[in-house]
Amino acid sequence: MTSEFLRNLPTPEHCLIVLAHPDDAEFFAGGTLAKWAEEGCRLTLFLMTSGDKGSGDLTTLDGMQVAALRENEARCAAEKLGIGQVIFQRMKDGELSNSLELRRAIVRMIRLKRPDAVMSSDPLLRTRGHNRVNHPDHWSVAEAVLSAVYPAARDHLNFVELFRDENLAPHIVKWLYMALSPMPNYRVETTPYRRIQIDALKEHKSQVGDPVQFEKRMHERYDPDLTIDETSPRYAEYFRVIQLN
Repeated sequence: MTSEFLRNLPTPEHCLIVLAHPDDAEFFAGGTLAKWAEEGCRLTLFLMTSGDKGSGDLTTLDGMQVAALRENEARCAAEKLGIGQVIFQRMKDGELSNSLELRRAIVRMIRLKRPDAVMSSDPLLRTRGHNRVNHPDHWSVAEAVLSAVYPAARDHLNFVELFRDENLAPHIVKWLYMALSPMPNYRVETTPYRRIQIDALKEHKSQVGDPVQFEKRMHERYDPDLTIDETSPRYAEYFRVIQLN
């Protein structure tokens, strides 16, 4: 399988990361993003929700309070990774669908920021193993990203008001990175960046629980294909990458 992976892809100059919730970027691709930031990539994180339903505290009924907390956590985590800007669309957590409203928001951001790479997750991932279901917001955003990257961001008559009223010219994205793919074709070794990724994730205090146990679990999730000796674990993140013309 390793021989089938793409090799020596260039580090993007500017990557727009489009995901559903605070903490998605850190869990899905935190090591890769830290690596790219160190290599000079400009990173913009576009979150479609503020995670307003992401709380296990049964005494909390105020989603806006949860959202404010999670937005602050996301900004602190992004700073750890080297993400330069975090933008919140503030749609409702748990209520996303691959709608024209969602697609338009993503197209607008692509035309506004004009990245050479866009990262999201893979819309093909609906379940993980025999005991986990992927959050529907994840694959709804991922489907909308695909539709936004091609053809909507490219053609000015898609959401023509963006071009007519805001002067947002069409833009062609060169690279699409899909994290958590069931059919990856690219691997990024992230061992040197594991510490940064864990530190960024620990900024999401409302989500990770006991920080000591969380860190232990993260260290145990090493890559079995790269690790020769468990006393020297190695880590990697996998993507399905599409190069668009």
